[in-house]
Amino acid sequence: MGGAGDVGGRLAWVDIAKGICILMVVMMHSVIGTGAALGGEGFLHPVVAFAKPFRIPDFFLLSGLFLGRVIDRDWRLFADRRVLHFAYFYGLWLVIQSAARYGGIVSDAGPGAFAAHLAHALVEPYSSLWFVYLLAVFSVVTKVLRRCPGALLLAGAALLQVADIRSDATLVEEFCGRYVYFVAGYLFAGRIFALADAARRHVGPALCGLAAWAVLEGWMALTPAGHPAYPTLASLPIASLALGAAGALAIVVVAALIERSGTAVAEALRTCGQRSIVIYLAFSLPMAATREILVRTGLVNDIGLASLIVMAAALLVPLALERLVRHTPLALLFVRPAWFRLAGAPRPRPSLAAT
Repeated sequence: MGGAGDVGGRLAWVDIAKGICILMVVMMHSVIGTGAALGGEGFLHPVVAFAKPFRIPDFFLLSGLFLGRVIDRDWRLFADRRVLHFAYFYGLWLVIQSAARYGGIVSDAGPGAFAAHLAHALVEPYSSLWFVYLLAVFSVVTKVLRRCPGALLLAGAALLQVADIRSDATLVEEFCGRYVYFVAGYLFAGRIFALADAARRHVGPALCGLAAWAVLEGWMALTPAGHPAYPTLASLPIASLALGAAGALAIVVVAALIERSGTAVAEALRTCGQRSIVIYLAFSLPMAATREILVRTGLVNDIGLASLIVMAAALLVPLALERLVRHTPLALLFVRPAWFRLAGAPRPRPSLAAT
């Protein structure tokens, strides 16, 4: 898809939106983990609370945007692009992350417990890798149901979200809570692209709309609901769905406006977005290591500053690692090798893993 904002065959605003999303995800993990380790909250905690209603919905909305390009292809090509692709990175980084936590996983039980852990992770998504796992599941489910009327598919997905299904199984709970946003990205891709184009053409109205959204979002995300199961107004059924959708579209508009600005910030966010899966796969280990160093040494007492340092390390280390292994055999950490493709499926030029 060409036109304004098309950079090297990629829409720049989509990469910027993904960059914003991955920053919010890393911030959430860094801030909450650091706050828990240091026993308090810092200046980034309200930012994390503000972004909670739309942080993950926007990522899934963006991930569904380009499903239409392959959903009607034969199953071999589809499985290669939308199942095996994610399965490769999930399996590889499952082993890497689990090995790094080997002692905590097996305790005194030995290698058998580690093997059981890996087997369990094939049916129950592991740790932060659940997002990659769900992308493959969402893609398959949507292809199977693609003949269903779009309105019916969207309504069913919305009902699953509003039902607020709670389960000990991450796969079940996250599927029910997030599928609607992936479906919306798939069904309304054309309108979402049009929204981004309109925002670039009409900056004033776009900024006014964003201001109104931010006020409402902030009020509902930070106001207690007075219910044990729903800590804020934004977490209430229906409100959660509405704010997730509104926030996801707001990030589309923000990304389009940032792309229009052509600033260094736009370029930095686009770089993060192009490598969002690199950051997502590899951020947890440097994040945990940096947090542990700060806690043990006591070098930084301010929780907000410590959270910011942890977040910076969690972002920069994966980017540096990807750059370091590029054009080496270890590039397979972030680029699916040719030998892990289905026979007969077209082989696109090597590129970073994409969501």
